[in-house]
Amino acid sequence: VMATGTPDSQARFGQSVKGLLIEKVNTCGTDVIALTKQVLKGSRSSELLGQAARNMVLQEDAILHSEDSLRKMAIITTHLQYQQEAIQKNVEQSSDLQDQLNHLLK
Repeated sequence: VMATGTPDSQARFGQSVKGLLIEKVNTCGTDVIALTKQVLKGSRSSELLGQAARNMVLQEDAILHSEDSLRKMAIITTHLQYQQEAIQKNVEQSSDLQDQLNHLLK
């Protein structure tokens, strides 16, 4: 009885081990696929971060350029105000001269 039971139990044990191995191999395969997806996602994240950094540098350049333009416009505005004041004084003086001329011609 024991001699015939041994090959049978060995066969069952072999099947059990084979089943466990197949299960472990499948689990490892699934883990490798998950790891690969994670690595790809990580490299994509890195790519997106790099792109975001490049965009940020471009935005920073645009902001600096805008600040420079605003400074120049402020200087131009100040010069225009001085010119406007000078023109206004000249108009007032010419008005005074006109009055003086009119008074002399009477």
